[in-house]
Amino acid sequence: MKQIIILLFFNSIFAAGGDHQYPTYSLLHAIPFVGILLSIAIIPLINHHFWEHNFGKISLFWSLSFIVPFYLLVHSFSTVLEVLLHTLTFEYIPFIFLLLALFTVSGGICLKGSLVGTPILNLMLLILGTFLASWMGTTGAAMLLIRPLLRANKWRINKVHIIVFFIFLVANIGGSLTPLGDPPLFLGFLKGINFFWTTKYMFLPMVYVSLILLALFYFIDSYYYKKETNKPTETTDLKTIEVTGKINFLFLLAVICSVLLSGFWDPQYPVHIYGHVYMELQNIVRDILLLIITFLSVKFTSAEVRSQNGFTWFPITEVAKLFIGIFITIIPVLSILSQDGGALQWIKDLCYNDMMYFWVTGLLSAFLDNAPTYLVFFDVAGGNPDILMNKLSSTLLAISSGAVFMGAFTYIGNAPNFMVRAIAEENGVKMPSFFGFMAWSFLILGLTFMTYSLIFLM
Repeated sequence: MKQIIILLFFNSIFAAGGDHQYPTYSLLHAIPFVGILLSIAIIPLINHHFWEHNFGKISLFWSLSFIVPFYLLVHSFSTVLEVLLHTLTFEYIPFIFLLLALFTVSGGICLKGSLVGTPILNLMLLILGTFLASWMGTTGAAMLLIRPLLRANKWRINKVHIIVFFIFLVANIGGSLTPLGDPPLFLGFLKGINFFWTTKYMFLPMVYVSLILLALFYFIDSYYYKKETNKPTETTDLKTIEVTGKINFLFLLAVICSVLLSGFWDPQYPVHIYGHVYMELQNIVRDILLLIITFLSVKFTSAEVRSQNGFTWFPITEVAKLFIGIFITIIPVLSILSQDGGALQWIKDLCYNDMMYFWVTGLLSAFLDNAPTYLVFFDVAGGNPDILMNKLSSTLLAISSGAVFMGAFTYIGNAPNFMVRAIAEENGVKMPSFFGFMAWSFLILGLTFMTYSLIFLM
């Protein structure tokens, strides 16, 4: 889950909390965003050791590559500070606090027992994770199950495909059924979409796509399983399965309640931050609660449980450092995309039917932030929740499924993708490169989504 609250940043970046106008961005301001994406894709291929020790500095470099020219353009420290604070308070802080809470809480739950990575067991874990993702968020479900899945398959030589399909299903597509599952759907909920509209209309698409991917996974995993020469003699014994760190299930429920609180409670009390930047009280309360829950999870979960779970702070550290650069450098891209008649208007003009809404929203979500991308095309489709839920329900389905499903296309499409990859590599799995993962996703997901769009969106 990328983030749970993003106010209409790209609609308000020119008037954050008032009528204060900021200069219009040009496409040249998007160069740092392209730069950080290419850095993520290319540098690890050239020198992985350098990347591991310097990704934070690289993120800072590209952030400054936007901030410094922007300051030279506006000649106003106050304006630059307002733009950055808007991004931090409405986007990055809620995003990273939520991820931190889910990462810490889920990492404190250890599933132990005799688990042997056979095609049947792996399939069962993927099905379980796909189901849980809509109710505890893609990040929560992914962090809960990725370590047991890795331990079960530690003996296998051929296991990269297992993690790839885990990212497809648990870290993305499984979050389709409720606003709790993925940030775009929660933003739709905040815009007036009924909580269970998503469950009703996304159920069949999610089941269709998931069944195809699960069937493909089973056949691929069975093929690689047969190639393994040193199969373990023991088998999975469900009676030996033990869950430790159970108190974290209560903390997980508290995270969910904190998120829902910011959606249902609206005291209409904006808190002044700086200049024309304000934060709603319910969002501040949510973020404080998430930090408290994180602290309680660390305090009441024994170090032994986290050690048995192979828990480290590196994955969340990597996400925190890289995504602050992404959030900062993406500012001009989203602003240009939101403008009527702007330099990227041609992209929105491509949305002349539901199928195009699905593909345009989805492909942009794979490389941009899927939550604000969802809101851009929500507004392109009219922005009226009553009309979208009824007369234009197929259009809303196309936008929703595009934003959620295609987060699986790239490592940066959804934050859990990055964390799953980092945890897998910590456990000795040589994951595909940025472009290598895209080859997997465009081959498998591309064909699957083509059939989905032909069946459900024609």
